[in-house]
Amino acid sequence: MGKKEKAVKRVVLDTNILVSALLFKGELSRLVDLWKTGNIIPVFSRETFREFKAVLGYPKFSLTGQEIKMLIEEEVLPFFEIIEITDKVRGICRDPDDDKFLACAVSARADFIVSGDKDLLDMGKYKSVKIMSASEFLRML
Repeated sequence: MGKKEKAVKRVVLDTNILVSALLFKGELSRLVDLWKTGNIIPVFSRETFREFKAVLGYPKFSLTGQEIKMLIEEEVLPFFEIIEITDKVRGICRDPDDDKFLACAVSARADFIVSGDKDLLDMGKYKSVKIMSASEFLRML
């Protein structure tokens, strides 16, 4: 018999988690290794990608346009799946701006949303998608 196959987890990474994983060394940077080795499949929708790209441009990160382009083209897009939103989500999360992550996860049939956002974390679950912190997610893996 071959070695036991691990099920690859489809994951929506909230913007704060994704930016931290890419820009700062530490526990969250383990997520980058997980998607590069195919242990997780991170998922974007147009809306979640647009927010991610905008946040990378914040002055506090001091990234040049070239650095942002390189991060997106080399560290993100080759490993992320871009999905179309098929399930509209409105008025579910306390913060209406976070509904886009719920819509992305449900439309992608994701297993998890990994977030540092209290409004999402307090939900714990939406439909079949578990919502957890990065440290909980990394412990589980």
